[in-house]
Amino acid sequence: MAAEYSDIDIAPFIDHSLLVPTATPDLVEQWCEQADRYRFAAVCVYPIYVRLAAELLHGKKPKVCTVIGFPTGATTSATKLYEAQEAVENGATELDVVLNLSWLKAGKNDQVHREIAQICEETGQPVKVILETSLLTDTEKRLAAEIAMDAGAAFLKTSTGWNGGATVADVRLLKEVARDRVGIKASGGIRTLQAALDLILAGASRLGTSRSIELLKGRDTLEVEV
Repeated sequence: MAAEYSDIDIAPFIDHSLLVPTATPDLVEQWCEQADRYRFAAVCVYPIYVRLAAELLHGKKPKVCTVIGFPTGATTSATKLYEAQEAVENGATELDVVLNLSWLKAGKNDQVHREIAQICEETGQPVKVILETSLLTDTEKRLAAEIAMDAGAAFLKTSTGWNGGATVADVRLLKEVARDRVGIKASGGIRTLQAALDLILAGASRLGTSRSIELLKGRDTLEVEV
């Protein structure tokens, strides 16, 4: 591992994610407490827990993030918009929206754009568009990224974590396409500090992970090559 890795504080990059189906209010409370204690960028929870997270983090630094159309992106545009608007009404300040991959694969680019643009415009909150890169060709990744940015996305996000995770190659590709116009969120399968640092150096400005505390503790045993 390169020596410069030792200078990176990963906490401000982390969206502390709790997206397991069995999440309970007690776990949400724990995740919010940890996010505040370690100064993570955000807590990411399912829509049913947005109001609770917003109450727990009121006046504190971490943002409240939720997922829209998760994990397939195949709900209707009206459903996604309602879900996003309700989440914002309940206190969400960031929205991770799953792109409609079936439309993208079918060449319905205008519909993909319209759906994302409407959510961006009508909620007024930063939208991270989940591209699910593991299911796309490089050409499709570039196309999806361009559509998302043109529609008003604040971030390009690699993955839901349900169909494979983030890779350094995909982060580099999205960084190249974005040209610093938007942020890059790497998500899915980030299980070690080494992986987290590699993704940050590749261009990720956010990391979505449920293993946030483990990653921070990993620094204590990190071997740095000089």
